[in-house]
Amino acid sequence: MAGTRPEDVGGVSGDGARRHDSGGPDEPGAAGGGGDSSGGEPAHAAERKPRSFWKELPLLIGIALVLALIIKTFLVQAFSIPSDSMNNTLLKGDRVLVDKLTPWFGSTPSRGEVVVFHDPGGWLPENPPPSSNPAVRGLQKTLSFVGLMPSAEEKDLIKRVIGVGGDTVSCKGTGPVMVNGKPLNEPYVFPGNTPCTPDMPFTVHVPKGRIWVMGDHRQDSLDSRYHVGMYKGKHTDGTVSTKQVVGRAVVVAWPINRWDWLGIPGTFSQSGINAAGTAGPAAVGVAGAIPLVMLRRRRLLRKHEAAGASEGAEG
Repeated sequence: MAGTRPEDVGGVSGDGARRHDSGGPDEPGAAGGGGDSSGGEPAHAAERKPRSFWKELPLLIGIALVLALIIKTFLVQAFSIPSDSMNNTLLKGDRVLVDKLTPWFGSTPSRGEVVVFHDPGGWLPENPPPSSNPAVRGLQKTLSFVGLMPSAEEKDLIKRVIGVGGDTVSCKGTGPVMVNGKPLNEPYVFPGNTPCTPDMPFTVHVPKGRIWVMGDHRQDSLDSRYHVGMYKGKHTDGTVSTKQVVGRAVVVAWPINRWDWLGIPGTFSQSGINAAGTAGPAAVGVAGAIPLVMLRRRRLLRKHEAAGASEGAEG
């Protein structure tokens, strides 16, 4: 183009240095700038250097602790099995993962589930006193707060749900356990044990919002059967409030060779097991409605007959 100098367009300038269309020699990245006029380092060398690993480590630890706290509070928490009461389903020292998410959506325990719940009161002995060492005590509280170790202050148990609100659970002699008149087939009961303890027969009507729990090692489990009676001046029926349930144990996570899914045994889905809990109120409702229906029908017939007699008199 006539009258155009080389430095006015992208290309080669008069001194042979190539430059960009936009940006002058003072702008970052402009060719021929090569840095500041004082002869300092190039612009790319002046960029901030990455932090060292040791400076990043506290931030990484903080993020990890926050994530662990969120997971422990709302999603999943690990629990250690402290006794033999759930043998052989769970052995002492096993680590199980407990689902804490579904209760947030209103889910309640179902028959056959293995659940972790807070001590309803008097089921466990008093906790040992905390360490006298302030550093050890502080570390334990911190780690238990984020779920990396069990709390020294919380007392939790793990049992299998046998009955839920509205159920009638009973057992005589050596068993089987009956739920709403249906016998349970319990292959998970510890080998050599009987489903029930002969000297502890029971019949319990589980109130709404509560559960009846039993250990799989029936002759070595201080479960609902052992807590029927008086406690601190109040009568208890051995049931546990659903509000005390932490969550359902879903999997044995440790040790590796013990990994297993804790499903619901098929005996709890047998036909008719819900009949006593649902058909009973329905039957009462129908029985109460029949007299009302018959009474209303009689009144309608009388009105119809009276209306017919009145029309006949007028005719």
